[in-house]
Amino acid sequence: MTLRIAAVQAEASPGEVNRNIAKAVDFIQRASSEKVDVIVFPEAFVTGYDDAAFTGSLPASAELDWLDRVQEAVDVTGLLVILNTALDRGGRSTLTDIVLAPGRAPVLAYDKQHLYDSERRWFTAGDHGCSLSAGDLRLGLSVCYDANFPEHAAAAAFNGAVVYINSGAYFPGGEHRRDLHYAARALDNGMYVVFSGLIGGTHQFIGGSAVFNPLGQRIAHVPTAEGMAIADIDPNLISRIRSEQRMWADRRVSLGEYEHH
Repeated sequence: MTLRIAAVQAEASPGEVNRNIAKAVDFIQRASSEKVDVIVFPEAFVTGYDDAAFTGSLPASAELDWLDRVQEAVDVTGLLVILNTALDRGGRSTLTDIVLAPGRAPVLAYDKQHLYDSERRWFTAGDHGCSLSAGDLRLGLSVCYDANFPEHAAAAAFNGAVVYINSGAYFPGGEHRRDLHYAARALDNGMYVVFSGLIGGTHQFIGGSAVFNPLGQRIAHVPTAEGMAIADIDPNLISRIRSEQRMWADRRVSLGEYEHH
């Protein structure tokens, strides 16, 4: 079966959790009208990616009632939602993917493992990867800088993921690096890559939300404005490309000891 995924591109209001939650609900409803199965939001969408927001009061992991409106929208529409936020974990903070599914409690699924230099002032890195089921397919989770490391996507693929999900926020000047990394992760692993990016805000983020197929070709894109990059994930295409482009099958798990001469 195919799976329709939407990668949101939007601006988050720094520190305005209720306003950002309302915008998330609106996108979920719009995605439902487009027959979307899974929707992905950018990095720190709930809080905004902002220095002042990160040092202020963050949504808490202990009580998740601030997610009630999103859960209600999920229960009505039936969508699977991947929503990233800066999160107060009680004594530490993380950049966390929260997964919301119909009829289930929200799951604090994945904490960003590779923190960008400035983020280390505020956040603790996650200590494990994560994938989730969507129909018959497995989705591997990542947040922004994670995708700069080929081994992160490879670990997701090794653990059964055929779609690599990334919630990000790219600064001006990062266009080339952004597109190159996501296309490479797709081609290297014979998997789809879905990137959801912030725009605007205090850092003037550049968006670029897109979906790349297993050949590394961009098949859906939101250039500059708010919107959604929507694409159908075809498991038959994954199987065909992995049989033709043999990098995934031919890779060696271990390359042995390095010799120095």
